[in-house]
Order: sequence, then structure tokens, then C-alpha cells
Amino acid sequence: MSESEAIKGIRRAAKRRAHAEHVRREATGELRQRCQEAHDAGESITRIAQEAGLSRQGVYDLLGDRRPS
Repeated sequence: MSESEAIKGIRRAAKRRAHAEHVRREATGELRQRCQEAHDAGESITRIAQEAGLSRQGVYDLLGDRRPS
């Protein structure tokens, strides 16, 4: 009995999704590191947020600092 094309498509899509999630985790880790480096170098949270395309609260969240916005 051969597998249906739908099942093969589901498997391909699931693999693509898993790969995309892996790439996103890596990119988020790199962004966190770069934001931390910029903050340690004296860049303002506002500037980091602008450059990263995040809100200031998003940067605080990324850095693990739960300051209110």
C-alpha cells in the first residue's frame, strides 16, 4: 500500500516547519546576544529597539529585564 500524496505533503510541511523553528531560535539567540552587546556598550534601549524592529518592552523582554514600558 503506497502512501498518499497528502501524507507525503504533510511530512514535508512538518519538516519545513521544524527547520523554520530551529532557524528562528538561532536568530533570536543571535539577536539577544547582539542586543546585549549593544546595551553593554552603552547604546540606549530606544536605539536598540529601533534598529531591531522591536518595541522597547520587546528589548527588555529579550534581555530578560522586566522593566515596565
